[in-house]
Amino acid sequence: MSVPPVRTAPEAAPETALEAVLEVAEHDHSSLTDEQAVALLAADGADLERLAHLADDVRRARVGDDVTFVVNRNLDGTRVGADLGHVRALVAEAAALGATEVCVQGPVPAAAGPEGYLELVRAVAQAAPGIHLHAFRVPEVLEAADRRGSSVREFLTAARDAGLGSVPGTAAKVLDDDVRTLLNGGVPDLPVARWVEVLTTAHSLGLTSTSVIVHGGPETPAQQVAHLRLLATIGRRTRGITEFIAMPSPAGPSPRAVRALHAVARLLLDGSVDHVQAAWPKHPPGLVEQLLAGGADDLGGLLLDGELDPAAGQEAGTTLSPEAAAALADRLGRPLRQRTTRYGVPA
Repeated sequence: MSVPPVRTAPEAAPETALEAVLEVAEHDHSSLTDEQAVALLAADGADLERLAHLADDVRRARVGDDVTFVVNRNLDGTRVGADLGHVRALVAEAAALGATEVCVQGPVPAAAGPEGYLELVRAVAQAAPGIHLHAFRVPEVLEAADRRGSSVREFLTAARDAGLGSVPGTAAKVLDDDVRTLLNGGVPDLPVARWVEVLTTAHSLGLTSTSVIVHGGPETPAQQVAHLRLLATIGRRTRGITEFIAMPSPAGPSPRAVRALHAVARLLLDGSVDHVQAAWPKHPPGLVEQLLAGGADDLGGLLLDGELDPAAGQEAGTTLSPEAAAALADRLGRPLRQRTTRYGVPA
């Protein structure tokens, strides 16, 4: 008589290393090691969807469901900074169109003189009292202080008192000196330590800043994680960083890499930097929607052009309408809310 074969339950597929990391992240994302964060940056397929879902849960717990935007106008400092009458007219027009923020990008021309940066701040404040001026990257702050023969702290104090509200965290590129040298054609760039010193000085004076990474270039995933860790340290210590923005390099990171970085940023910055922006001018609309469903909560600025001088900003012709923003939020099933630069409610 033959003996019937013993039936056993099929063996479960072994858990992959990335699945194990995702379980750690779901249990306590604050406990992720650098190596685990690097592993998450490689997530793809079902693992990427799981990571995005987790980042979205963390976003919801931290800042709620609102998709936010600010009404702003960009001005190219190099183009308009020597004509303060024109600056005042452009700022007044922006305020009349509903802008609560004016961004000045790039240096003020040398022709504006040693006090040119401060005079620009005063011109903006005079044109629209109460409007928030977001201006002067770290290199411009250093140049402005050098022009007037003052310390960085003295310049930033004077600028704050004249009406400066916040500084851009751009020019960070990747916060690694070796990568910065590569990106600068082999010539040493502004050292990371100096960048941090200037930004934290601004925070100590009550000025807030954004924070940025330009990713998809020569940096490694480990260097991306180190960049995020440094921003988290600054944010925890100063409480001065309002948001994180991941900007794609000209090399063009893949949509997968863009989604993974935004999600990992939400996990690593949680509790240090509250807001993660999906930079709508830098990504296709469908990817922006995925980013907002994967850890991001903010669209950034509408970037008004106005009619007086539409080409006055570096991103002229790139404008997001409130209707388009509302349609995007509707597709996500989330409310759309206008915010101020510091994420308050406009007056």
